[in-house]
Amino acid sequence: MPSLKRTKLADLLKQEELLFHKNHPKSYELYQRARKSLHGGVPMLWMIRWAGSFPVFVREAKGAHFSDVDGNSYIDLCLGDSGAMTGHSPAAAVDAIKEQIEKGITLMLPYEDVLWVGEELQRRFRLPYWQFTLTATDANRFALRMARMITGRPKVLVFNYCYHGSVDETFIVLDEEGTPMSRPNNMGPQVDPRLTTKVIEFNDIAALETALSARDVAAVLAEPVMTNIGIIHPEPGYHEALRELTRKYETCLILDEAHTICAGPGGYTAQQGLQPDFVTIGKPLAGGVPAAVYGFTGEVAQAFSDRLDVDDADVGGIGGTLAGNALSVAAMKATLEHVLTDEFYSRAIALQECFTEGVESVIREFDLPWIVKRLGSRSEYWFHPTPPRNGGEAFAAIDHELDRYMHLFALNRGILMTPFHNMALISPDTTREDVDYHTKIFREAVKALFEI
Repeated sequence: MPSLKRTKLADLLKQEELLFHKNHPKSYELYQRARKSLHGGVPMLWMIRWAGSFPVFVREAKGAHFSDVDGNSYIDLCLGDSGAMTGHSPAAAVDAIKEQIEKGITLMLPYEDVLWVGEELQRRFRLPYWQFTLTATDANRFALRMARMITGRPKVLVFNYCYHGSVDETFIVLDEEGTPMSRPNNMGPQVDPRLTTKVIEFNDIAALETALSARDVAAVLAEPVMTNIGIIHPEPGYHEALRELTRKYETCLILDEAHTICAGPGGYTAQQGLQPDFVTIGKPLAGGVPAAVYGFTGEVAQAFSDRLDVDDADVGGIGGTLAGNALSVAAMKATLEHVLTDEFYSRAIALQECFTEGVESVIREFDLPWIVKRLGSRSEYWFHPTPPRNGGEAFAAIDHELDRYMHLFALNRGILMTPFHNMALISPDTTREDVDYHTKIFREAVKALFEI
């Protein structure tokens, strides 16, 4: 088993940084100009975290590929961190958007298409009632408000190193001694999350029962498979225990499918026959147009309606002027009907299995203590010999320097991985040639690291 030499890694990373700068002069020029009007030189804060010393400026994207302003072409394995899981600009969504944009974009009134979307969401997720937002963050916020309202309880329960968008209550982790604390770099929290939230490790049934037994938790908010600190699967029986205990202690269960929709047409919830009180989802629902939804049971709907003052519905903290707008709804209808189909998933998942086998073949060839985790059309490689079973273990296994090297090596050779992870998302527009090219580049990156 070869050992990783940190001095060599540092030298290789410097070489890749120089190559990146050489190959992206126009992006660098635009970045310098952007710094005069955009904070950090980017339109959204996360964009400062790309592996290069400045962001790549995109010229155009289609399917599973895009090109930048310097004329470089890329295989896109990030796909907007799932927002473009459908592939960039799927034809059916584009046609629906073009048609709707001529007929009106937003009115704060319902459109007939919303009925089809609601009924299709019923079919896929087996939940009877749905509401619309623009982001999965808002879907989570609104579900939490509903859960607190119907239970009369103040607390939320989340899992260590979870991520559910910018929901304030979720920025809480466990320190090395297992004590809850505000997540490092939690920017200007409005309220100390220790006052609103309990946090435990994923896959720990005993901790789950202890946390719920006080009967002060309104809702457990969870991804059915953790994906934002690596892919962490539930252990056998965990979801059964989660559902049993939340019912025992009269706590709502909210499953966030924003990423796990990669598992199938109804996400991990439908694939595994789970029975949550709420499901939230956004990301690829409208083919890249901002759109999200949250669904809930009939029991939740009745309990909420019993407490709702209609005269104050618009100022109660749930809603949004642009939520459910005609453009988003038309894009959702087209995407659900023609893009996120059974055939879509069959092809994407088969390609992801090839991708995973390619990475694993290199790991075996070089006898590396690394692993690959997969969920549907998503996979991620870890520089660790065993699969983390919870967020704390996963966080401890992160190697930021090695992550950055692997990302930048791939980017310099025309492959975009998801930032902050070594995650690859496959769309049906990805080709077997794309997958094989990634295997080749991954092998070259590993060989450069470990060759004598």
